[in-house]
Amino acid sequence: MGNSIRRHDLDWLRVTVFALLIFYHVGMFFVPWGWHVKNNITYDWLRWPMQFLNQWRLPILFVISGMGTYYALSKRSIWQFIWERNLRLGVPLLFGMLVIVPPQVYFERLADHEFVGSYFEYYTTIAFDGIYPEGNISWHHLWFLPYLLVFSIILAPIFSYMRGNTTKITRWTKNRLQNPWGLYWFIVPLYLLESLVEPFFDITHALIDDWFNFSFSIVLFFYGFLLISTRDAFWNAVEKIKKRAFVLGIVAFSGQILIWLFFKDGYIIHFTEALLKVLNIWSWILVLFGFASKYLNRPSKELSYANRAVYPFYILHQTITVGLAYYLMDLNWGLFYKATILTIGTFGISFVIYHFIILKIPILHPLFGLKKA
Repeated sequence: MGNSIRRHDLDWLRVTVFALLIFYHVGMFFVPWGWHVKNNITYDWLRWPMQFLNQWRLPILFVISGMGTYYALSKRSIWQFIWERNLRLGVPLLFGMLVIVPPQVYFERLADHEFVGSYFEYYTTIAFDGIYPEGNISWHHLWFLPYLLVFSIILAPIFSYMRGNTTKITRWTKNRLQNPWGLYWFIVPLYLLESLVEPFFDITHALIDDWFNFSFSIVLFFYGFLLISTRDAFWNAVEKIKKRAFVLGIVAFSGQILIWLFFKDGYIIHFTEALLKVLNIWSWILVLFGFASKYLNRPSKELSYANRAVYPFYILHQTITVGLAYYLMDLNWGLFYKATILTIGTFGISFVIYHFIILKIPILHPLFGLKKA
């Protein structure tokens, strides 16, 4: 496989997983866990599909991002790559924190009765007082961007060396992939982090104190680069393992549910649950890569449009969801009606803003991470 060959299945996966993010954030309005605004009724049964989706949706994005980095470095020097990452990630992050995220915090403060007044009054008085959650400055759902930017800068020298040289770890990986089950060697570092680090560090998305989430995510990002660098060895292995990984993923998540329902905390339970969790995460990542490679590795006009739109949609969507949810939260409507309005409204308004405003005004393109068409 040459460096210039584009993996359309990776594009499809990226679009699909980011679309799932919209459904996930709609679900956060109804699930019993805390979120920025909450429905007047929460639904306990939603925790199971939400837990399932929550475990692998972001890990696979970090793996895909690592794979994308492999291709990005084939066209750029290390300094060009770092500069491009700053433009594509840093500029939308700064714009998002100044323009896109503040309405979310505003609606949250209204819902919690911590502020009364118009958005103009909020933005011109307290929108940038202090760091969230005590204050109001936040990157909220855009936390993925600073993590990806820092990972790219930290690993760029290593990645650049790996692209130009056959390293021991690349050879080791290719040897493991001769047996499709060799892909499961990669859960070992994940298991050590999940079992030994996760209990001591809550996930904060604050970057500087988010040690478990940071380390777990950067390992996945590195995996993406490493696995794609083996070229056909990875795709052949994932093709052979995908059905068995599907079964193992079902077994692993079912085991987690049994632990949550019937067992109390303890050392044995903790280490068992940690193992089941990383098995579940990694199995579904392999399942998605395997089936996408088989059925989705082909171009289309729809994919080209969606692949370019996905970044602006990601930046916009949660602000739209939170804004709509605020006006729905106290209405005595059922789950189906509210969820339908939130889902269609989020997709629809994001599309209108993207297609009729962002695409038409070139000066907005870098603010939403858009490359030239």
